[in-house]
Amino acid sequence: PRTDAAALQTITEAQLGEMFQASESNPMVGLAGRAALLRALGKALADRPDLFGDPNDPNAPCRPGNLWHRLVPAHAPQGSVHIQAHDILSLLLDGLGPAWRTPNESEGKPLGDCWPHAAAPHGWMPFHKLSQWLTYSLLEPFEWSGVKVTGLHELTGLPEYRNGGLFIDSGVILPKQAATLTKTWQVGDEIIVEWRALTVALLDELALLVRQELGKSAAELPLACVLEGGTWAAGRMLAQQLRGGSPPIQLDLDGTVF
Repeated sequence: PRTDAAALQTITEAQLGEMFQASESNPMVGLAGRAALLRALGKALADRPDLFGDPNDPNAPCRPGNLWHRLVPAHAPQGSVHIQAHDILSLLLDGLGPAWRTPNESEGKPLGDCWPHAAAPHGWMPFHKLSQWLTYSLLEPFEWSGVKVTGLHELTGLPEYRNGGLFIDSGVILPKQAATLTKTWQVGDEIIVEWRALTVALLDELALLVRQELGKSAAELPLACVLEGGTWAAGRMLAQQLRGGSPPIQLDLDGTVF
């Protein structure tokens, strides 16, 4: 019942579909892309034995969970370990960067969820949405094990279509051209990069307003809570009411970025 590099590299679309109960009557968007992503994850694990373990050592299988040992000192007393959320994200980006199936590279290194835009610093807009989402998801398991994770403010909001859709559906973001909402776009198109960048910036502003309304501090109500219990759920609810659940801007998705 443990995930290791060898098993991940052999997973098929059919196996994944069976696990998620996908069928013609219950389709799953981007199933083939997700299966390919899991295979790429397995290869990324096998290529970094320094982080994930030696794939040829049966006594120390190559597993994603071995990241724990790179972050938490061995034999540390219970409750004595503090790590930064930024450190979790940095290690994920370092170790799993090649798994993200995007065409973006710099000096031969894969950039993952980072896209060109003329107005961005150095011409690139970094998002790393899924890596940050994974970092947020790992906060509770670390906390459950007695490790305190701090510095949550160093992570950004998640630029995905539920959060971004909330701002369009509520009239906060207004497309300059009506055709924007009728075309199907690629993830790397300039207008999508702009939409996602606006989403990140506006989530910070919205979090301030939510805290003011509820009388909470940033420590009491971090951005992760605003995302989990607020913007994502609200964006999904509005999309369901307005269009049966689809996002306001149509995207050609394969399940590996959004």
